[in-house]
Amino acid sequence: MPSKRPGPTLADSRPRSAAQRRRRRLTALLVLAVVVTGGWFGARYLIQSVASPKCTITAAGSTETFDPEQTGNAALIAALSVKRGMPPRAATIAITTAFQESKIRNLRYGDRDSLGLFQQRPSQGWGTAEQILDPVHATNAFYDALVKYQGYETADITKIAQRVQKSGYPEAYRDHEGQGRILASTLTGHSPAGLTCRLDAVKASVTPQRVASDLAEQMGVTSVRPGERYLTVTARDTTTAWAVAQWAVARADLYGATKVAIGERAWTRSAGDDGWSSGADGTTVTINLG
Repeated sequence: MPSKRPGPTLADSRPRSAAQRRRRRLTALLVLAVVVTGGWFGARYLIQSVASPKCTITAAGSTETFDPEQTGNAALIAALSVKRGMPPRAATIAITTAFQESKIRNLRYGDRDSLGLFQQRPSQGWGTAEQILDPVHATNAFYDALVKYQGYETADITKIAQRVQKSGYPEAYRDHEGQGRILASTLTGHSPAGLTCRLDAVKASVTPQRVASDLAEQMGVTSVRPGERYLTVTARDTTTAWAVAQWAVARADLYGATKVAIGERAWTRSAGDDGWSSGADGTTVTINLG
């Protein structure tokens, strides 16, 4: 016959010591903490990975959200005002107008023969269809018309935008002035660290030379040293440096930028909604590409 399994011994039946019980509780708490922490970071990564890309602009106590296409186009409009030596108010008027006309998108269609960011019409002398669909040409054409009106810097936005655009809905411009002002203030460098973008992972990136060329064409900044997968920009002052840095973040989706640094501060693509790191400003901007 098989032998019986030995019963519990006296030692087995003794209660565990207080020290043993404390060790078991501590181990359980540590395991729980690891599980909770891992779950939090996992959930955060999952949320960020499926959330739509967006850019958040904060200035003068207000916050607005745009998609990367809108933000990139607004950055180009603001940059050209900087290149031309125009006040931030010019960028406010132009961006507000573009928001009303196209939602700051370079549309290939519109009412009658209207096209582009500002829905300009070839039949009204704004240029050929090909020229109007070039955002640089379209924006310069808008500014060329704007500067003809003395006192535009302080004029009511509805009146001045209507003079330039001759819209059938002139009062509609006023509805978007707040958004235009926030974008202009940030993208011309007057509201430092006011822009952050949550973007998808880089799928493709351009060359540093392409970014340097666009920066020269759009903002007139040529003090650029391209590296293998980065470029360094030396600005004349901190306002210009912030204009460059936030231009780069606004167009990071287009260029495949992974990090933009100004002085000791940095925006990184992998940080999601976290924004700019802390630290001192500077006049040197570094743009890293994927």
